[in-house]
Amino acid sequence: MTAPSEGVLRSACRSAISRRRIADLVRKTEVLPSRMTLSGGTEIHYKTENFQFTGSFKFRGASAKLGSLPIDRPVITASSGNHGIACSLAAQRTGHRLTVVLPENVIDQKRQAIEAFGTRVVIAGADSSLAEVHAKSLAESEGHTYVSPYNDAEVIAGQGTIGLELLEQLPRIDNLFISMGGGGLISGIGSVLKSMSPDTRIIGVSATHTAALAASIKAGKIVETEHLETLADGVAGGVDENSLTLPLAAEVIDEIVHIDETHIAEALRVLAWTENMIVEGAAALALAPLLTEPGKYAGKVNVVLLCGGNYDKARMSEILA
Repeated sequence: MTAPSEGVLRSACRSAISRRRIADLVRKTEVLPSRMTLSGGTEIHYKTENFQFTGSFKFRGASAKLGSLPIDRPVITASSGNHGIACSLAAQRTGHRLTVVLPENVIDQKRQAIEAFGTRVVIAGADSSLAEVHAKSLAESEGHTYVSPYNDAEVIAGQGTIGLELLEQLPRIDNLFISMGGGGLISGIGSVLKSMSPDTRIIGVSATHTAALAASIKAGKIVETEHLETLADGVAGGVDENSLTLPLAAEVIDEIVHIDETHIAEALRVLAWTENMIVEGAAALALAPLLTEPGKYAGKVNVVLLCGGNYDKARMSEILA
C-alpha cells in the first residue's frame, strides 16, 4: 500500500487544526443506519451533513476560512447556493462584509436564504463556473478578498473535519461515498481517511451532466466540460486552473462512479420514502451507486455522505410524486 503523499498528510493536519478552531461553531452531525433491508452483512450508514447549520457541509469550510481573515476587508465568493448560505452565516458571526455571486439558475430558496442574512447578492453567469469568473473579476476591481468554494486550503481543511468525526463514530468504514463537485469536500475528507484509515476506499460519485473533476482526474489536468442542468445542482460547475483539489482528489479517490439524472431521482425517492429524509440532489447522488450496483458493495460497511438538504420545493414535489 502506497503511503500518503506529503500534500495529503499536510491537508489532514490542517483539518485537525481546523477542527479545534471551529468546534464551537459547527454541529457534530449524526451517523444514522439505513432503514433498508440489507443482507449478507452489508451495512449502510449516513453521515447527515444535511442537518448541519445552514443545511450543508459548506458551513464547516466557510467558518474555517472566514475565521482566518481580517474583518476590515470585505469578502466576495461565488456559489450555486449552499456555500453562499454558509458564508452568510459565518460572516454574520465574524463581522465580515460579504458579497455572494450566484448563477442565473440558482434555486430560489437558496437565493432567498442568502438574502435573508442581509448579504449583498449579484446574479451573473449561466452556471457556477461563470459566476466564479465574475466573482474573481469583482474581487479585483472592488478590492475584496475572494473566497473559493473549494480551491482553498482552509476551506478544504474545514470540510476534512467530517472525516475526523467519522473515524470517532464508526469502528470500521470499508467504503465512503462522496459526491464530487469542485473537489474541496472529497479532497478534505479523503486526505484524513487516507492518512488515518488507509484501508477505507474513497468512492467519488460524479453526475454525468456536470463532471468536470472526474474528467480532469482522467486527463491528469484541468479540462473544460459541458455543464447541463442537473438535479445535483450543488455539485455543478467546473474546476479552477491550478486547483489545489485536483492532485489531492486524484490521490485519495479509489473509484469514480458516474450517475445519470434518472438514478439521482430514484435515490431521492429512496431517501424520502425509505429513509424518511428529504435531501437535495447532490446528497442523493452519493447514495446512487449502492442502488444501481448493490452486489458490488455487499458485505461491506458503507458510508454515504449526505452533503446537504437545501432543495427546491417545487421540483422535489414533482420527483417525489
